[in-house]
Amino acid sequence: MSDLQISLIVVGILIIGCVVFYNWIQRRRYERNTEKAFKNKYDDVLLETEEVKEVEEFEPIRSRVEPTIVKSDSKPEQQTLSTTTEVVEPDSKPEQQTLNTTTEMVEPDSQSEQKNLDVVTELAKPAKPAEPAKPAEPAEPAKPAKPAKPAKPEKIYSSGVVDYVVSIQLKAPVTVLNLTEILKKKVDFGKPVRLLGQKEMGSHWEEITIKSRSDIDYTGLRACLQLVDRSGPVSEVDLSKFCDMVRNFADSINAGADTPDIGEAYSQAVLLDQFCAEVDVMIGINVISKDGGAFTGTKIRSLAEASGFKLEGGGVFNFREENEDTTFTLQNYEPTPFMPDNMRTLTTNGVTFLFDVPRIKNGDRVFDQMTRLSEVFAATLGGIMVDDNRVPLNDSGLERIKHKVSEIQAVMKLRGFPTGDEIALRLFV
Repeated sequence: MSDLQISLIVVGILIIGCVVFYNWIQRRRYERNTEKAFKNKYDDVLLETEEVKEVEEFEPIRSRVEPTIVKSDSKPEQQTLSTTTEVVEPDSKPEQQTLNTTTEMVEPDSQSEQKNLDVVTELAKPAKPAEPAKPAEPAEPAKPAKPAKPAKPEKIYSSGVVDYVVSIQLKAPVTVLNLTEILKKKVDFGKPVRLLGQKEMGSHWEEITIKSRSDIDYTGLRACLQLVDRSGPVSEVDLSKFCDMVRNFADSINAGADTPDIGEAYSQAVLLDQFCAEVDVMIGINVISKDGGAFTGTKIRSLAEASGFKLEGGGVFNFREENEDTTFTLQNYEPTPFMPDNMRTLTTNGVTFLFDVPRIKNGDRVFDQMTRLSEVFAATLGGIMVDDNRVPLNDSGLERIKHKVSEIQAVMKLRGFPTGDEIALRLFV
């Protein structure tokens, strides 16, 4: 071998060694961040009064797995979904507020105004005797007051558990007009951004938008970047960009900004994403033709509308409850969507009932309702109920699926955001 070849071999070995060493350093860095996130406990700034329940640590899920339904004769494997409840405790100091109040003392009148009673006393004339007074008519009984309607509970926008929260310390109250700059910014951080305002110390936090009332003074502000959604966790780069934007805005209104540690926030986002991947399950029941025939679009539509479905946008039928929340959907088993203009000519080998578990309250009850409608469709259309692998579903198979739904509901409740709750709807979108 020539000297050139030997030199090239040595250089190649050095380069490979450097790459291996760099990867080892990176791995150690993320391991330390993850260990630090597990050791610390954080408090949710809006959920301080709720007791945080501790549960066992779960194994991280590397990727989301499409849910499948096992055969009816096989026993399902029991999975223990253990979670670690983590709540962010903000490092920011209490927001200082300048409340200029003027108390006016108004002295009540010493005597209330008397109504005109129209009482006239006439002296009897000597020629004419006075007429006897007519008996007073009995007063009508007072009507019972209508019971007051119960006040609707305030919608609380939780932050700290699923958001990276930057507290903006104001030196004077601000209105929506002062916040126009940050509200109109169209910066893509990969995750939803919200601005929360507090009218006075101790009051609830509400979301501020460009359509909010302009005459409301806010004495406290928080800028929130959501850490996780179904596309994955937020990146460290986006967290840094968000911090820079909030700091610049705070400087423009002569305020301060307390930004939590970006590394800890990213570690929290990774752990939260692993938990969401574990419970992110969509359950489908397919009704397909027994003999390989086809279902007609007109028959599907008439049966769906008679069962309470409505054909809306997106090419699916939605089944809604009385509060107008969608509980499950009916869509085509084949790729062609259900559209109003193609239902008369459409034919398909089957339909699919789809149920998004994390987004629905009372999932076990909703699953029973979806199962009953699936049986009605199968009997009316002449089909059979199967899972995604075209394995027929019997009572035991459906019961195992319902048990899985109940497990997911219990785990999410322990974590602090029950299925169908405001936080769950934000995470699973």
